[in-house]
Amino acid sequence: MSTTLYYSRSTASLVVHWLLIELDIPHALHELDFDRRDQKSADYLKLNPAGVVPTLVMDGQVVTETAAILMHLADLHPRAELAPAVATTQRAQYYRWMLFCANTLMPAYRAWFYADEVAGAENAEASQRHVRQKIEAAWQQVADHLDAHGPYLLGARRSTADFLLTMLMRWSRNMPRPTDSWPVLHAHAQRMKALPSFKEVYAREGLTDWT
Repeated sequence: MSTTLYYSRSTASLVVHWLLIELDIPHALHELDFDRRDQKSADYLKLNPAGVVPTLVMDGQVVTETAAILMHLADLHPRAELAPAVATTQRAQYYRWMLFCANTLMPAYRAWFYADEVAGAENAEASQRHVRQKIEAAWQQVADHLDAHGPYLLGARRSTADFLLTMLMRWSRNMPRPTDSWPVLHAHAQRMKALPSFKEVYAREGLTDWT
């Protein structure tokens, strides 16, 4: 199977790159230079009309949206046991946390990092104050869940949702209250960062922060 990941370092594509390594899937990398706005080029927009990363091309089939790519990869490699069986209660919880990351945390982080896009430059600071409360409330919800049902989102077994969650914890590293300030979130991150695949994706993308 031919697999190519269109990515940019230290963006949402990081978790897809990480999972490809974790699952030992042979793949090629096509890096997009955001400074040159490669992600808005005519050729790339044919693959991903949203002009964002990641985009995964597998045997000519294009898959976009971070959570969708992760779920697809997990289903393609059931022996890794990173996704519960379809139609089980655990599968429903897996969907819940994947979509919580995709629908609650990821949009909130975009509103934090690009507050001027959301509210205009004159309202960016107020917008960030508002979205910070939303982000911290979401992380408190995750922390409460892990305290009661951990050590992973689905209990004793790690799933693809934990990979996505870990990437989003990294996004908080320079915020006023990073996730490492919650002991249970810090412990979860440390377990995930101990994976050899995490160290490898960091090496490949040349990352040195939040280690």
